[in-house]
Amino acid sequence: MSDLVGAEGARSLAERYGTPLYLYELDEVDAAVAELRRALPDPAVLYYSLKANPHPLLARVLRDAGCQAEISSTGELAAAREAGFAGADCLYTGPAKTEQEVAAALAAGVRRFSVESETDYHRVAALAARAGVRADCLVRVNTMRANGASSLRMSGAATQFGVDVADLAERPAAFAARPGARVVGLHFFAVSNASGEEVVAEEVSAGIAAAARLRDEAGIDLRVLDLGGGFAAPYAREGDRPGYGGLRAAVERGLDEHLPGWRAGEPAVAFESGRFLVGSCGRLLVRVADVKRGRGRTFVVLDGGINHLGGLSGLGRLLPVAARVLPTGEAGAGAAVEERATVVGPLCTPADVLARDAALSSPTGGDLLVIPNVGAYGLTASLIGFLSRPVAAEVVLRGGHPVDASRVELRRVPIRARAAEADVRPPELSGSV
Repeated sequence: MSDLVGAEGARSLAERYGTPLYLYELDEVDAAVAELRRALPDPAVLYYSLKANPHPLLARVLRDAGCQAEISSTGELAAAREAGFAGADCLYTGPAKTEQEVAAALAAGVRRFSVESETDYHRVAALAARAGVRADCLVRVNTMRANGASSLRMSGAATQFGVDVADLAERPAAFAARPGARVVGLHFFAVSNASGEEVVAEEVSAGIAAAARLRDEAGIDLRVLDLGGGFAAPYAREGDRPGYGGLRAAVERGLDEHLPGWRAGEPAVAFESGRFLVGSCGRLLVRVADVKRGRGRTFVVLDGGINHLGGLSGLGRLLPVAARVLPTGEAGAGAAVEERATVVGPLCTPADVLARDAALSSPTGGDLLVIPNVGAYGLTASLIGFLSRPVAAEVVLRGGHPVDASRVELRRVPIRARAAEADVRPPELSGSV
Protein backbone atom coordinates (compact mmCIF):
# COMPACT_ATOMS: atom_id res chain seq x y z
CA MET A 1 0.00 0.00 0.00
CA SER A 2 1.11 3.56 -0.58
CA ASP A 3 2.01 5.81 2.34
CA LEU A 4 1.01 9.37 1.51
CA VAL A 5 0.79 10.25 5.21
CA GLY A 6 4.15 9.17 6.62
CA ALA A 7 5.05 8.65 10.26
CA GLU A 8 4.71 12.29 11.30
CA GLY A 9 1.39 12.60 9.52
CA ALA A 10 0.11 9.48 11.25
CA ARG A 11 1.13 10.86 14.64
CA SER A 12 -0.61 14.15 13.88
CA LEU A 13 -3.82 12.43 12.80
CA ALA A 14 -3.78 10.23 15.90
CA GLU A 15 -3.47 13.33 18.08
CA ARG A 16 -6.33 15.08 16.25
CA TYR A 17 -8.80 12.22 16.11
CA GLY A 18 -7.63 9.81 18.81
CA THR A 19 -7.03 6.10 18.60
CA PRO A 20 -7.99 3.48 17.56
CA LEU A 21 -8.16 5.22 14.19
CA TYR A 22 -8.76 3.86 10.71
CA LEU A 23 -7.24 5.81 7.82
CA TYR A 24 -8.49 5.24 4.27
CA GLU A 25 -6.60 6.59 1.24
CA LEU A 26 -8.89 7.25 -1.74
CA ASP A 27 -5.91 7.43 -4.10
CA GLU A 28 -5.23 3.78 -3.33
CA VAL A 29 -8.83 2.88 -4.19
CA ASP A 30 -8.41 4.64 -7.55
CA ALA A 31 -5.28 2.61 -8.25
CA ALA A 32 -6.88 -0.69 -7.26
CA VAL A 33 -10.00 -0.34 -9.39
CA ALA A 34 -7.94 0.70 -12.42
CA GLU A 35 -5.65 -2.30 -11.91
CA LEU A 36 -8.54 -4.75 -11.62
CA ARG A 37 -10.25 -3.31 -14.68
CA ARG A 38 -7.11 -4.04 -16.69
CA ALA A 39 -7.20 -7.66 -15.50
CA LEU A 40 -10.84 -8.27 -16.52
CA PRO A 41 -12.45 -8.78 -19.92
CA ASP A 42 -13.91 -5.78 -21.71
CA PRO A 43 -16.83 -5.29 -21.64
CA ALA A 44 -17.65 -6.48 -18.12
CA VAL A 45 -19.66 -5.11 -15.22
CA LEU A 46 -17.71 -4.79 -11.96
CA TYR A 47 -19.64 -4.93 -8.70
CA TYR A 48 -18.20 -3.53 -5.49
CA SER A 49 -19.06 -5.84 -2.59
CA LEU A 50 -19.99 -3.50 0.23
CA LYS A 51 -19.46 -6.24 2.81
CA ALA A 52 -15.73 -5.51 2.50
CA ASN A 53 -16.20 -1.93 3.70
CA PRO A 54 -19.54 -0.07 3.55
CA HIS A 55 -18.03 3.38 4.14
CA PRO A 56 -20.03 5.61 1.75
CA LEU A 57 -17.04 7.66 0.57
CA LEU A 58 -15.12 4.57 -0.52
CA ALA A 59 -18.24 3.25 -2.24
CA ARG A 60 -18.77 6.63 -3.92
CA VAL A 61 -15.27 6.60 -5.43
CA LEU A 62 -15.97 3.15 -6.85
CA ARG A 63 -19.36 4.25 -8.17
CA ASP A 64 -17.64 7.18 -9.89
CA ALA A 65 -15.20 4.66 -11.40
CA GLY A 66 -18.13 2.83 -13.01
CA CYS A 67 -18.73 0.07 -10.47
CA GLN A 68 -22.15 -1.15 -9.45
CA ALA A 69 -23.01 -2.36 -5.93
CA GLU A 70 -23.33 -5.87 -4.55
CA ILE A 71 -25.27 -5.78 -1.29
CA SER A 72 -26.60 -8.30 1.22
CA SER A 73 -28.63 -6.29 3.73
CA THR A 74 -30.78 -3.21 4.12
CA GLY A 75 -27.85 -1.57 5.93
CA GLU A 76 -25.61 -2.10 2.90
CA LEU A 77 -28.45 -0.86 0.69
CA ALA A 78 -28.59 2.32 2.77
CA ALA A 79 -24.81 2.76 2.48
CA ALA A 80 -24.98 2.22 -1.28
CA ARG A 81 -27.72 4.79 -1.65
CA GLU A 82 -25.77 7.27 0.49
CA ALA A 83 -22.83 6.70 -1.87
CA GLY A 84 -25.02 7.63 -4.82
CA PHE A 85 -25.96 4.22 -6.20
CA ALA A 86 -29.52 3.95 -7.44
CA GLY A 87 -31.52 0.87 -6.55
CA ALA A 88 -31.17 -0.19 -10.19
CA ASP A 89 -27.37 -0.22 -9.72
CA CYS A 90 -27.56 -2.87 -6.98
CA LEU A 91 -27.42 -6.65 -7.01
CA TYR A 92 -28.98 -8.06 -3.82
CA THR A 93 -27.37 -11.34 -2.73
CA GLY A 94 -27.29 -13.64 0.28
CA PRO A 95 -28.72 -16.96 1.49
CA ALA A 96 -31.24 -15.73 4.08
CA LYS A 97 -33.18 -12.82 2.64
CA THR A 98 -36.20 -12.05 4.77
CA GLU A 99 -39.51 -10.78 3.47
CA GLN A 100 -38.84 -7.42 5.11
CA GLU A 101 -35.42 -7.12 3.46
CA VAL A 102 -36.67 -8.04 0.01
CA ALA A 103 -39.63 -5.68 0.31
CA ALA A 104 -37.33 -2.84 1.39
CA ALA A 105 -35.00 -3.51 -1.52
CA LEU A 106 -37.86 -3.55 -4.02
CA ALA A 107 -39.24 -0.31 -2.57
CA ALA A 108 -35.79 1.27 -3.05
CA GLY A 109 -35.75 0.32 -6.73
CA VAL A 110 -33.62 -2.83 -6.57
CA ARG A 111 -34.63 -5.19 -9.37
CA ARG A 112 -31.70 -7.61 -9.50
CA PHE A 113 -31.42 -10.47 -7.02
CA SER A 114 -29.13 -13.47 -6.75
CA VAL A 115 -31.31 -16.31 -5.46
CA GLU A 116 -29.84 -19.19 -3.50
CA SER A 117 -32.69 -21.71 -3.65
CA GLU A 118 -36.13 -22.38 -5.05
CA THR A 119 -37.63 -21.00 -1.83
CA ASP A 120 -35.56 -17.83 -2.12
CA TYR A 121 -36.69 -17.37 -5.74
CA HIS A 122 -40.36 -17.88 -4.88
CA ARG A 123 -40.11 -15.39 -2.00
CA VAL A 124 -38.60 -12.69 -4.22
CA ALA A 125 -41.20 -13.37 -6.92
CA ALA A 126 -44.14 -13.19 -4.52
CA LEU A 127 -43.01 -9.92 -2.99
CA ALA A 128 -42.24 -8.36 -6.36
CA ALA A 129 -45.68 -9.38 -7.67
CA ARG A 130 -47.28 -7.88 -4.57
CA ALA A 131 -45.39 -4.64 -5.25
CA GLY A 132 -46.46 -4.66 -8.89
CA VAL A 133 -42.92 -4.95 -10.28
CA ARG A 134 -40.73 -7.65 -11.80
CA ALA A 135 -37.44 -8.85 -10.35
CA ASP A 136 -34.66 -10.17 -12.59
CA CYS A 137 -32.96 -13.04 -10.80
CA LEU A 138 -29.65 -14.84 -11.13
CA VAL A 139 -29.53 -18.39 -9.80
CA ARG A 140 -26.42 -18.89 -7.72
CA VAL A 141 -24.78 -22.18 -8.69
CA ASN A 142 -22.82 -24.49 -6.42
CA THR A 143 -20.41 -26.27 -8.74
CA MET A 144 -18.83 -29.70 -8.27
CA ARG A 145 -15.28 -28.37 -8.17
CA ALA A 146 -13.38 -28.37 -4.87
CA ASN A 147 -10.10 -26.56 -5.50
CA GLY A 148 -8.64 -25.77 -2.09
CA ALA A 149 -6.16 -23.07 -3.14
CA SER A 150 -8.06 -20.28 -1.43
CA SER A 151 -8.51 -18.99 2.10
CA LEU A 152 -12.30 -19.43 1.79
CA ARG A 153 -14.04 -22.10 -0.26
CA MET A 154 -17.57 -21.14 -1.36
CA SER A 155 -18.61 -24.19 -3.41
CA GLY A 156 -17.62 -27.73 -4.38
CA ALA A 157 -19.20 -29.26 -1.25
CA ALA A 158 -22.46 -29.20 0.65
CA THR A 159 -22.95 -25.55 1.57
CA GLN A 160 -25.58 -22.95 2.38
CA PHE A 161 -24.64 -21.11 -0.80
CA GLY A 162 -26.38 -21.67 -4.10
CA VAL A 163 -28.18 -24.44 -5.94
CA ASP A 164 -26.30 -27.63 -6.67
CA VAL A 165 -25.43 -27.67 -10.37
CA ALA A 166 -26.83 -31.18 -10.81
CA ASP A 167 -30.14 -30.24 -9.17
CA LEU A 168 -30.48 -27.20 -11.41
CA ALA A 169 -29.75 -29.29 -14.51
CA GLU A 170 -32.36 -31.88 -13.50
CA ARG A 171 -35.06 -29.44 -12.35
CA PRO A 172 -34.80 -26.22 -14.36
CA ALA A 173 -38.59 -25.83 -14.21
CA ALA A 174 -38.24 -24.96 -10.52
CA PHE A 175 -36.86 -21.63 -11.72
CA ALA A 176 -39.33 -20.98 -14.51
CA ALA A 177 -40.76 -17.49 -14.87
CA ARG A 178 -43.37 -16.62 -12.27
CA PRO A 179 -45.59 -13.60 -11.62
CA GLY A 180 -43.15 -11.01 -10.25
CA ALA A 181 -39.85 -12.61 -11.28
CA ARG A 182 -37.89 -14.30 -14.00
CA VAL A 183 -34.47 -15.90 -14.15
CA VAL A 184 -32.15 -13.98 -16.46
CA GLY A 185 -28.84 -15.65 -15.71
CA LEU A 186 -26.46 -17.44 -13.39
CA HIS A 187 -24.19 -16.45 -10.53
CA PHE A 188 -20.96 -18.27 -9.72
CA PHE A 189 -18.70 -17.48 -6.76
CA ALA A 190 -16.48 -20.43 -6.03
CA VAL A 191 -13.52 -18.99 -4.11
CA SER A 192 -12.57 -15.98 -2.05
CA ASN A 193 -9.14 -14.42 -1.50
CA ALA A 194 -7.24 -16.52 -4.04
CA SER A 195 -3.81 -14.95 -4.52
CA GLY A 196 -2.81 -17.10 -7.50
CA GLU A 197 -4.24 -15.91 -10.79
CA GLU A 198 -4.25 -19.47 -12.09
CA VAL A 199 -6.77 -20.44 -9.39
CA VAL A 200 -9.10 -17.58 -10.30
CA ALA A 201 -8.70 -18.33 -14.02
CA GLU A 202 -9.51 -22.02 -13.50
CA GLU A 203 -12.60 -21.27 -11.43
CA VAL A 204 -13.88 -18.59 -13.77
CA SER A 205 -13.28 -20.80 -16.82
CA ALA A 206 -15.13 -23.67 -15.13
CA GLY A 207 -18.03 -21.32 -14.39
CA ILE A 208 -18.18 -20.22 -18.02
CA ALA A 209 -18.29 -23.83 -19.24
CA ALA A 210 -20.94 -24.80 -16.67
CA ALA A 211 -23.07 -21.80 -17.60
CA ALA A 212 -22.96 -22.73 -21.27
CA ARG A 213 -24.00 -26.32 -20.47
CA LEU A 214 -26.90 -25.18 -18.30
CA ARG A 215 -28.06 -22.84 -21.05
CA ASP A 216 -27.80 -25.46 -23.80
CA GLU A 217 -28.92 -28.58 -21.92
CA ALA A 218 -31.35 -27.23 -19.32
CA GLY A 219 -32.65 -24.21 -21.18
CA ILE A 220 -31.58 -21.67 -18.56
CA ASP A 221 -31.99 -18.13 -19.87
CA LEU A 222 -28.48 -16.66 -19.87
CA ARG A 223 -28.71 -12.93 -20.45
CA VAL A 224 -26.37 -12.23 -17.51
CA LEU A 225 -23.41 -14.24 -16.23
CA ASP A 226 -21.92 -13.16 -12.90
CA LEU A 227 -18.59 -14.95 -12.51
CA GLY A 228 -17.93 -13.74 -8.96
CA GLY A 229 -14.48 -12.80 -7.80
CA GLY A 230 -11.93 -14.32 -5.49
CA PHE A 231 -9.38 -11.53 -5.96
CA ALA A 232 -7.00 -11.38 -3.02
CA ALA A 233 -5.26 -8.68 -1.01
CA PRO A 234 -2.83 -8.78 1.93
CA TYR A 235 -4.53 -8.43 5.29
CA ALA A 236 -3.04 -6.71 8.34
CA ARG A 237 0.52 -7.16 7.10
CA GLU A 238 2.80 -5.33 4.71
CA GLY A 239 2.54 -6.26 1.07
CA ASP A 240 1.12 -5.33 -2.30
CA ARG A 241 -1.95 -6.54 -4.11
CA PRO A 242 -1.28 -9.73 -6.09
CA GLY A 243 -1.06 -9.37 -9.85
CA TYR A 244 -3.61 -10.85 -12.24
CA GLY A 245 -1.90 -9.80 -15.45
CA GLY A 246 -2.67 -13.03 -17.33
CA LEU A 247 -6.27 -13.37 -16.20
CA ARG A 248 -7.95 -11.32 -18.91
CA ALA A 249 -6.59 -13.34 -21.79
CA ALA A 250 -7.47 -16.64 -20.11
CA VAL A 251 -11.04 -15.57 -19.35
CA GLU A 252 -11.58 -14.11 -22.82
CA ARG A 253 -10.48 -17.42 -24.36
CA GLY A 254 -13.07 -19.26 -22.29
CA LEU A 255 -15.80 -16.79 -23.16
CA ASP A 256 -14.97 -16.87 -26.85
CA GLU A 257 -15.08 -20.68 -26.84
CA HIS A 258 -18.31 -21.21 -24.89
CA LEU A 259 -20.25 -17.93 -25.12
CA PRO A 260 -19.07 -16.20 -28.29
CA GLY A 261 -21.73 -13.48 -28.16
CA TRP A 262 -20.37 -12.02 -24.91
CA ARG A 263 -18.53 -9.14 -26.60
CA ALA A 264 -21.92 -7.86 -27.79
CA GLY A 265 -23.45 -8.36 -24.34
CA GLU A 266 -24.99 -11.77 -25.02
CA PRO A 267 -24.59 -12.58 -22.20
CA ALA A 268 -23.53 -9.55 -20.21
CA VAL A 269 -20.55 -10.62 -18.07
CA ALA A 270 -20.03 -9.43 -14.50
CA PHE A 271 -17.43 -9.80 -11.74
CA GLU A 272 -17.36 -8.85 -8.05
CA SER A 273 -14.67 -7.63 -5.71
CA GLY A 274 -14.38 -6.22 -2.25
CA ARG A 275 -11.01 -6.83 -0.62
CA PHE A 276 -8.94 -6.20 -3.76
CA LEU A 277 -10.60 -2.82 -4.35
CA VAL A 278 -10.31 -1.42 -0.82
CA GLY A 279 -8.06 -3.69 1.25
CA SER A 280 -4.86 -1.79 0.58
CA CYS A 281 -6.39 1.65 1.14
CA GLY A 282 -6.74 1.26 4.90
CA ARG A 283 -4.52 1.20 7.95
CA LEU A 284 -5.33 1.12 11.64
CA LEU A 285 -3.52 3.26 14.21
CA VAL A 286 -3.62 1.91 17.77
CA ARG A 287 -1.75 3.08 20.84
CA VAL A 288 0.23 0.97 23.29
CA ALA A 289 -1.46 1.20 26.67
CA ASP A 290 0.95 -1.10 28.50
CA VAL A 291 3.79 -3.55 28.02
CA LYS A 292 3.78 -6.46 30.46
CA ARG A 293 6.68 -8.87 30.81
CA GLY A 294 6.80 -11.97 32.95
CA ARG A 295 7.36 -15.71 32.91
CA GLY A 296 9.41 -15.34 29.77
CA ARG A 297 6.65 -13.68 27.77
CA THR A 298 5.84 -10.15 26.65
CA PHE A 299 2.31 -8.82 26.21
CA VAL A 300 1.78 -5.57 24.35
CA VAL A 301 -1.60 -4.21 25.43
CA LEU A 302 -3.30 -1.89 22.93
CA ASP A 303 -6.27 0.46 23.14
CA GLY A 304 -7.86 -1.47 20.26
CA GLY A 305 -8.49 -5.17 19.89
CA ILE A 306 -10.83 -7.63 18.22
CA ASN A 307 -13.65 -5.14 18.75
CA HIS A 308 -11.89 -2.90 16.21
CA LEU A 309 -10.04 -5.37 13.99
CA GLY A 310 -10.46 -8.99 13.12
CA GLY A 311 -13.80 -10.24 14.33
CA LEU A 312 -12.78 -13.64 12.96
CA SER A 313 -10.22 -13.91 15.75
CA GLY A 314 -13.14 -13.68 18.18
CA LEU A 315 -14.51 -16.79 16.47
CA GLY A 316 -11.27 -18.68 17.05
CA ARG A 317 -9.58 -17.78 13.75
CA LEU A 318 -6.49 -15.80 14.67
CA LEU A 319 -5.38 -13.54 11.86
CA PRO A 320 -1.65 -12.85 11.37
CA VAL A 321 -1.49 -9.18 12.29
CA ALA A 322 1.86 -7.53 11.67
CA ALA A 323 2.28 -4.03 13.10
CA ARG A 324 4.94 -1.35 12.78
CA VAL A 325 5.87 0.72 15.83
CA LEU A 326 5.94 4.50 15.59
CA PRO A 327 7.87 5.42 18.77
CA THR A 328 6.95 8.40 20.89
CA GLY A 329 9.40 11.30 20.94
CA GLU A 330 12.03 11.93 18.30
CA ALA A 331 12.05 9.50 15.41
CA GLY A 332 15.01 7.20 15.58
CA ALA A 333 15.89 8.10 19.18
CA GLY A 334 17.54 5.14 20.91
CA ALA A 335 18.41 1.76 19.49
CA ALA A 336 15.37 -0.27 18.45
CA VAL A 337 15.44 -3.83 19.74
CA GLU A 338 13.17 -6.37 18.12
CA GLU A 339 11.08 -8.27 20.62
CA ARG A 340 8.68 -11.18 20.21
CA ALA A 341 5.36 -10.38 21.82
CA THR A 342 1.71 -11.33 22.09
CA VAL A 343 -0.36 -8.36 20.93
CA VAL A 344 -3.64 -8.02 22.81
CA GLY A 345 -6.48 -5.54 23.07
CA PRO A 346 -8.41 -3.92 25.92
CA LEU A 347 -11.30 -6.36 26.27
CA CYS A 348 -11.99 -8.41 29.38
CA THR A 349 -11.47 -11.74 27.70
CA PRO A 350 -8.40 -13.85 26.86
CA ALA A 351 -9.81 -14.13 23.34
CA ASP A 352 -8.81 -10.52 22.64
CA VAL A 353 -5.58 -11.40 20.85
CA LEU A 354 -4.48 -9.75 17.62
CA ALA A 355 -1.19 -11.62 17.16
CA ARG A 356 1.02 -14.15 18.87
CA ASP A 357 4.79 -14.13 18.59
CA ALA A 358 4.75 -10.83 16.70
CA ALA A 359 8.04 -9.06 16.02
CA LEU A 360 7.92 -5.50 17.39
CA SER A 361 10.71 -2.96 17.72
CA SER A 362 11.10 -1.71 21.30
CA PRO A 363 7.40 -1.20 22.12
CA THR A 364 6.73 1.12 25.05
CA GLY A 365 3.65 2.70 26.54
CA GLY A 366 2.33 5.57 24.43
CA ASP A 367 3.80 4.30 21.14
CA LEU A 368 1.61 4.14 18.07
CA LEU A 369 1.30 0.88 16.16
CA VAL A 370 0.35 0.95 12.49
CA ILE A 371 -1.45 -2.12 11.12
CA PRO A 372 -1.47 -1.94 7.30
CA ASN A 373 -3.84 -3.23 4.64
CA VAL A 374 -7.05 -3.30 6.66
CA GLY A 375 -9.34 -1.32 4.37
CA ALA A 376 -11.39 -4.50 3.83
CA TYR A 377 -12.94 -6.64 6.57
CA GLY A 378 -11.64 -4.30 9.24
CA LEU A 379 -14.00 -2.31 11.42
CA THR A 380 -17.37 -3.69 10.36
CA ALA A 381 -16.06 -7.27 10.41
CA SER A 382 -15.17 -6.84 14.08
CA LEU A 383 -16.94 -7.28 17.41
CA ILE A 384 -17.83 -3.60 17.69
CA GLY A 385 -20.65 -4.18 20.17
CA PHE A 386 -18.67 -6.18 22.72
CA LEU A 387 -18.09 -4.39 26.06
CA SER A 388 -19.82 -1.30 24.64
CA ARG A 389 -16.53 0.45 24.01
CA PRO A 390 -16.39 3.34 21.50
CA VAL A 391 -16.09 2.29 17.88
CA ALA A 392 -12.85 3.30 16.17
CA ALA A 393 -12.88 6.61 14.32
CA GLU A 394 -12.57 6.55 10.52
CA VAL A 395 -10.79 9.28 8.57
CA VAL A 396 -10.82 9.36 4.77
CA LEU A 397 -7.82 10.90 3.04
CA ARG A 398 -7.25 12.25 -0.45
CA GLY A 399 -3.65 12.97 -1.31
CA GLY A 400 -2.75 12.41 2.33
CA HIS A 401 -5.18 15.07 3.59
CA PRO A 402 -8.39 14.42 5.54
CA VAL A 403 -11.62 14.93 3.60
CA ASP A 404 -13.96 13.24 6.07
CA ALA A 405 -13.90 12.10 9.69
CA SER A 406 -16.68 10.11 11.33
CA ARG A 407 -17.50 7.41 13.83
CA VAL A 408 -20.15 4.71 13.70
CA GLU A 409 -22.25 4.62 16.85
CA LEU A 410 -24.28 1.79 18.27
CA ARG A 411 -27.57 3.05 19.64
CA ARG A 412 -30.75 1.47 20.90
CA VAL A 413 -33.94 2.54 19.15
CA PRO A 414 -37.56 1.61 19.82
CA ILE A 415 -39.29 -0.72 17.39
CA ARG A 416 -42.91 -1.50 16.74
CA ALA A 417 -44.33 -5.00 16.80
CA ARG A 418 -45.12 -6.36 13.37
CA ALA A 419 -48.73 -6.54 12.26
CA ALA A 420 -50.26 -9.98 12.60
CA GLU A 421 -51.52 -10.00 9.03
CA ALA A 422 -49.29 -10.95 6.11
CA ASP A 423 -48.91 -7.38 4.90
CA VAL A 424 -45.18 -6.72 4.66
CA ARG A 425 -44.13 -3.15 5.22
CA PRO A 426 -40.50 -2.47 4.27
CA PRO A 427 -38.46 -1.13 7.20
CA GLU A 428 -37.16 2.39 7.01
CA LEU A 429 -33.65 2.42 5.61
CA SER A 430 -31.03 3.73 8.00
CA GLY A 431 -27.29 4.11 7.73
CA SER A 432 -26.76 3.46 11.44
CA VAL A 433 -25.33 0.14 12.57
